[in-house]
Amino acid sequence: MQKTTFINLLMFLLLCFTSQAQLQSPEEYLKFKKGDRFLRHHQVVSYYEYVAAQNPSQVKLIQYGSTNEGRPLIAAVVASAENFAALEEIRTNNLKAIGLLDGKPSTRKQPAIAWMSYNVHGNESCGTNTAPFVIHELLNPNSARSKAILANTVVILDPSINPDGYDRYANWYNQKVGAKYNANAAAWEHQEPWPGGRFNHYIFDLNRDWAWQVQKESQERMALYRQWMPQLHADFHEQGVESPYYFSPAAKPYHEDITAWQREFQKIIGDYNKKDFDKNGWLYFSKERFDLLYPSYGDTYPTYNGAFGMTYEQGGSGRAGLGIVKRDGDTLTLKQRIDHHFSTSFACLDAISANADKAVTEFIKFHDNTSKNPIGPYKSYVIKTKGEEARVKEFLNYLDKEGFQYGVAGKDYMANGYSYHDDKAGFVKVEAEDVVFNLYQPRSMFLKILMEPKTMVEDSMTYDITSWSLPYAYGLKAYALKDRLNPAGKVNFENKITKAENAYAYLARWQSFSDLKFLSAIMQKGIKVRSAAKSFEIEGQTYPAGTLVITRTGNERLGAQLEKILTEEATKLGVGLTAVTTGMATKGSDFGSENVVFLKMPKVATVAGEGISTTGFGEVWHFFDQQIQYPITVLPENTLGSTNLSQFDVLILPGGNYNRILNESALGKIKEWVRNGGRLIAIENALKALAGKEGFELKAKEDEKKKESDESKLKIYGNAERESISEETPGSIYRVTMDTTHPLAFGYGNTYFSLVLEGAAYQYLNDGWNVGVTKSKDLIAGFAGVKAQEKLKNSLIWGVQEMGRGNVVYLANNPLFRGFWQNGKLLFGNAVFVLGN
Repeated sequence: MQKTTFINLLMFLLLCFTSQAQLQSPEEYLKFKKGDRFLRHHQVVSYYEYVAAQNPSQVKLIQYGSTNEGRPLIAAVVASAENFAALEEIRTNNLKAIGLLDGKPSTRKQPAIAWMSYNVHGNESCGTNTAPFVIHELLNPNSARSKAILANTVVILDPSINPDGYDRYANWYNQKVGAKYNANAAAWEHQEPWPGGRFNHYIFDLNRDWAWQVQKESQERMALYRQWMPQLHADFHEQGVESPYYFSPAAKPYHEDITAWQREFQKIIGDYNKKDFDKNGWLYFSKERFDLLYPSYGDTYPTYNGAFGMTYEQGGSGRAGLGIVKRDGDTLTLKQRIDHHFSTSFACLDAISANADKAVTEFIKFHDNTSKNPIGPYKSYVIKTKGEEARVKEFLNYLDKEGFQYGVAGKDYMANGYSYHDDKAGFVKVEAEDVVFNLYQPRSMFLKILMEPKTMVEDSMTYDITSWSLPYAYGLKAYALKDRLNPAGKVNFENKITKAENAYAYLARWQSFSDLKFLSAIMQKGIKVRSAAKSFEIEGQTYPAGTLVITRTGNERLGAQLEKILTEEATKLGVGLTAVTTGMATKGSDFGSENVVFLKMPKVATVAGEGISTTGFGEVWHFFDQQIQYPITVLPENTLGSTNLSQFDVLILPGGNYNRILNESALGKIKEWVRNGGRLIAIENALKALAGKEGFELKAKEDEKKKESDESKLKIYGNAERESISEETPGSIYRVTMDTTHPLAFGYGNTYFSLVLEGAAYQYLNDGWNVGVTKSKDLIAGFAGVKAQEKLKNSLIWGVQEMGRGNVVYLANNPLFRGFWQNGKLLFGNAVFVLGN
């Protein structure tokens, strides 16, 4: 019996070895030589499928989703045969150990989990072309290095986070290159057209979407990520052609809450990274440019969730192609770029494998410490709900997506806390139905960082925005408390929909993004809608300006279907709906008054193409196509001057450089269209194309000219970069004072908190409506340079100019930024649907 068992085991091991020994390399399987061409995404998927089929005892291939264009999103889990046999136990043990899964972990030795992500930016193409070589080498039975890695580590490989962007680039390049590549930087194959392959289908930057998960790819990837919660995440990128390779340690600023062990490992992994680079004489740099602050990157999101998050940056990107001559005369080839990423991929895995026991121990300690002794002065948060239910629901949807715990207060009491809205400490009355949550829960640090009122920035030279606090992003009335508050029960918002047998009209308050989605849905089902220009009272209830009024008059053809459609859409979107039996208001205007205006279903267009901000356009396109599912026509920028604009009611100019697009003729044509009733919406730096032009009231604020002394002209060259940021506002939060009587501000209170992204500032309008403005001391959070702060005092943020029968809407800050500033979306909806009717 024992002899038979031994023979069977020997046969099994021989079979496994034979299978692995016969595993074809990517070059053999796909019939190419490394660096000779860009693989297409389906070829990489095919190779991963082949590897998984050949190695069923070591590889699990997971399709975790699909892109907007239908390409599969895959990840391969690679482990030693021993660990692979216990893969589910390893995964669940990891979650149990950090409190994300009920139950006690088993006593088996826990390997580290490492997640490697390639090509979040599609035209940073060497990542996806490296991934097949990494999985092949990990399974090489003759590699002592790979065996050592897999002995201590479960490796998850995502070969392409952004397949749509990657194939956009690879297909374009493969069509432009000749029989041999041309290394001349001026050649056709190095001039990637707009919008480039960097972004996903909707022209969003997926590397800025880790925390917010606005995009489909991010939502599906992060659902899988939270099922594994790795101890290490490595994110592989490319940068400009002339830049050498970047790896850890990261640059300052580090977020103040990053632990000592995480900081130490930045140095440890840097030592592993440099070995091959030093041996081969490859150039590299570290501790510069790429910091650890903004929470929505592929290095910071994992870091704030207890892992080691790292960015790798190879020189090259979309311009590099298969080979390009650099300024120093050397040719940078795709093969070299692949070799560099391959080297750091294995250096990264060597580092985590050699430190696996400590990595796992520190990971568990991180979560145990932060959930039992939360970091920072605030331990709990209160979200006021009365009258704000719709906004709060949107916020709770986000908390649910991330798996955070919350509940209701359960009773009334007084507490001492910091008011986000007032930017000061004081007493707050907590009411029974208010939402409360605390940091005594799993993933406490990440929740704390998302909620912190003011981010501590140790160095103002940052790579991205410096403030993102969710209460401001969602427009919540929120308080941060130093004491622990425990939820007393589950949140159960009742979706109030009242009906009446002889309904005269149906009313929906205008308060949240959900209300805007409701308007979009019912308009497209043919329902005619009105909007109250002023607040009113009817049947004992008060309704604010902007309230949607859907009367039976005008909708007679729908009969009983009217109530059915309204009820179905309100239920689906969580919108309150009230039926009233009269059109006579007890206070304010009756429903037949000119103050209850008919909302025309607008025909909307926007502009895309060279000169237009890629992500600025993507934010507009995604907003209409996916978020409110409303039709929009995208006009190529080179046709704007010849397009018959009379077929549209609204024209949106995303941010961009319009110097070439809006020549005198095109601008004259647009002004004539506006005078005839059109509505022009200009966003962020699109305002520069209108400021100071004839017919437009908008004027840029001029810098105050101060006489410089001779001594002040003695500037230090080495301080040039740091001094330049005195004019920048890299994502700081400003208080904006609102004119709530204007339709652009319907649904808002007297104060709006805006994410200010650049230092461009504009004067108040002389003859137009200054709907949202900053005043003297309105910087709330984040970094803004001294000169930028001065310029942004008493500045226009949102403005409306009447021009003939039409309007020009000036949105100096982008209310749709990255799709995560939820509170800006209703304002943008006002500009499109409510204004000008």
